[in-house]
Amino acid sequence: MMQDYGILAWIVIGGIAGGIAKLLMPGRDPGGCIVTILLGIAGALLAGWIGKAIGWYDTNEGAGFVAAVVGAFLLLLIYRVIAGRRRV
Repeated sequence: MMQDYGILAWIVIGGIAGGIAKLLMPGRDPGGCIVTILLGIAGALLAGWIGKAIGWYDTNEGAGFVAAVVGAFLLLLIYRVIAGRRRV
């Protein structure tokens, strides 16, 4: 679904999805607006890739907004796990 939008919509949706993911996972995170937008966009791409691998989406379909939030949340969780190991 998200591949039908233009680049500006990707930025807006990515910012909202990344922001919601950061709100759902309490704690300090690096980066500001740009990192949040990139997190949301990468989350949408990750969710679309996983959805296609599992069979939820056809080849011409992509992840929706909720899937983008879930993907961004997963990326943030993975980042925290990796960053937490470095501090020890």
